[in-house]
Amino acid sequence: MKLTKTLLATTALTVAGAAAHAQDMADSMTMVSWGGAYQTSQINAYATPYQAMHPGLEIIWDESSAEAVAKMRAMDEAGNVTWDVVDVVAADALRLCDEGLAMEIDPDVHLAPAPDGTSAEDDFGDLLVGDCFIPQIVYSTTFGYRTDMVPAGVEAPNDICDVFDLETYPGKRSLEKRPINNMEWALLCDGVAKDDVYDVLATAEGQQQALDKLATIKDDVIWWSAGADTPQLLADGEVFMGSTYNGRLFSVIEEQNQPVAMMWDAQVFDLDGWIIPANLPEDRLARALDFIYFATDTQRLADQAKWISYGPARASSAPLVGQHADLGIDMAPHMPTDPNNAQNTFLYNYEFWADYRDDIDAKFQAWLAQ
Repeated sequence: MKLTKTLLATTALTVAGAAAHAQDMADSMTMVSWGGAYQTSQINAYATPYQAMHPGLEIIWDESSAEAVAKMRAMDEAGNVTWDVVDVVAADALRLCDEGLAMEIDPDVHLAPAPDGTSAEDDFGDLLVGDCFIPQIVYSTTFGYRTDMVPAGVEAPNDICDVFDLETYPGKRSLEKRPINNMEWALLCDGVAKDDVYDVLATAEGQQQALDKLATIKDDVIWWSAGADTPQLLADGEVFMGSTYNGRLFSVIEEQNQPVAMMWDAQVFDLDGWIIPANLPEDRLARALDFIYFATDTQRLADQAKWISYGPARASSAPLVGQHADLGIDMAPHMPTDPNNAQNTFLYNYEFWADYRDDIDAKFQAWLAQ
């Protein structure tokens, strides 16, 4: 940690201090998330019970997490940061932290210990991948497909490279409108060994190789920006298969009973969590820290799994994961970390994308515009 616990403790209110000075906390808070089923799970598990403890608190939701880096840069440049708690993927948290746009966190000062007294730092363990990042869930990006659109006499898709096989599996695909995951899958399906993907992708030749592979299906791709897009496209029958977050697919399959199935092959494991913008006014910072302490404790992280199939980031939360709050089904088999689902996973490289994201993103967007 770049900041010592002593300095952090003297410059930011801990929960105990915030509780003692509740009148000094802001009476509204702007939270940034992804919309859809994921945001609903956060509202149910965190926001609603927190508001019940703090009558009169207004929570304003902004569904801009996909553009968090660009928007926080713009807010900083304008000197007007309007966000208080921001949900981001780990790689974006690392970039924001490196640029001084996110507050550094000491887990043992700002996060609750486990019920048995285990420190927050030990409870989160290796998932504390950056100085500013507060892990919330383990999720994966994977593919869903319409079961009623599988051609007669053909086995349902079960290999990541089926995405690129338009002859066997005709129909539109939906892919996220950014290079992350798409570039890795393209290289895997162009013969690059899993362990070599990021070494290849670090080169201009490797980046072009990935784009050339994606070009083989480009005309059949609908590009998405919001996590809710692919589930809707699948539900409407506008695409045969598409990538999105596993929790979104759980919702469309189990909650909406759509004819959709999961394809777990080469699912990309990733982390999602919170950051607090740097240099918030004292009352807003106190509120943000108080909320984070509550929302990332052992029970709250386990509670989120009642509404969406993402694994909680705390070790102490995992044994508390039970049944879906409304459906009454066991949630453990729907987690990306379940052994039956994790037979061939791809591990996302946070540091690579923190270093290369801007350059590759510019190249990817230019390629999209061609």
